[in-house]
Amino acid sequence: MNIRNRTPLHRLPVVRVLFAQAVVGLTAAIFCGVVFGIVAGYSGLLGGLIALSANVYFAFKAFRYFGARSARAVVQSLWAGEMGKQILAAALFALVFVGVKPLEPIALFTGYLLVLGTGASALLLLKNNPKH
Repeated sequence: MNIRNRTPLHRLPVVRVLFAQAVVGLTAAIFCGVVFGIVAGYSGLLGGLIALSANVYFAFKAFRYFGARSARAVVQSLWAGEMGKQILAAALFALVFVGVKPLEPIALFTGYLLVLGTGASALLLLKNNPKH
């Protein structure tokens, strides 16, 4: 028996992590824009948006089910979310490299990695994370 999570995405604890990622991505884009120029600024912003949008997709897919009776559905949704996240990120990178000219690749990957690193270290950044 699969028990679907009825909690809306904006009420899940993962939203705090996504918000922290958005703040880090925007801060990195502003820093790159001020220090290295407008091309580096929007390239950093695009990199952060790629990581953030892929993580939002993962959060939407991963937190659909909960409970011991839904263990198989939880694992399947985590797997599908991770695969979809990787495919989405690759497709967005391809779109950016094809469609955005001029582009600063170092700033693009820096923004992406900073947002990705924020998600990876979210447990250290957001202490006192409430359960539901």
